[in-house]
Formats: sequence, C-alpha cells, structure tokens
Amino acid sequence: CPAETPEGQACGLVKNLALMACISVGSFSGPVIEFLEEWGLESLEENAHSSTTFTKVFVNGVWIGVHRDAANLVKTLKRLRRRDDISTEISVVRDIREREMRVYTDAGRVCRPLFIVEDQQLVLQKKHIRWLNNGVD
Repeated sequence: CPAETPEGQACGLVKNLALMACISVGSFSGPVIEFLEEWGLESLEENAHSSTTFTKVFVNGVWIGVHRDAANLVKTLKRLRRRDDISTEISVVRDIREREMRVYTDAGRVCRPLFIVEDQQLVLQKKHIRWLNNGVD
C-alpha cells in the first residue's frame, strides 16, 4: 500500500496528499479576464441596479462583472481547459444558489484529476488508456 496508515492511538491522523493531486503553480489572470470580457462579461457600473438577473463573476476573489448566461460560459471554459487551450490549473466553480461564478488562477490550490461524465456515461474509454500506455497524445 503506497499510503500507510498508523494503528493505535495515532489512527485517523494521516495527512497524506492524494497520490494524483498536485499543487497549482498559478498563472496570470489577465488573459482569463480578457476572455470573459469577449464572451459577454458586463461591467458592474452598467448593471448596478439590475444585477439580480445576472450571475456575479469573480476572478481570484475579485468581483469583475456580471454575466447573463453563466451555464454556457462555464461549459465553454471547461471545454477550453480540457482541450488545453487555457491552463489546466484554472478552476471554474458555479454556485447556482448564490448566483456566482468563481474562476481561480492563483498558486497554492490543490488540484486533482476527475473523471468526466456526460449524459450518465463516462467519457474515458479503453482506447484512451491504450493511447496513454502507447505514448500517443
């Protein structure tokens, strides 16, 4: 077992990082903000009174604007990240209840790989595993 756990009084005090996890190095947030502005991000000044119908957009904790179609924006950002068009370390979180979308590009976040599921089906297939084993990109 690669992750050993103590027995006795010290059990439960294991502080191992997941074997596949990594710590983000961080990247400049400017290109992400430019992308958001190109994809319909509206300024706070223009929508100060009508922001109840919009989703607030935060980048690294700073409120930078509002967006009308957060679901489509999140879907687009995730697609770009999966194609490696934007940094794979960028985190995208949509909080529907709070009507917020948060994008993180800073350093020091724990990142881990996740399996992608679409329409109740795992996207990963046996051919992808074979490609990885054979060194195909």
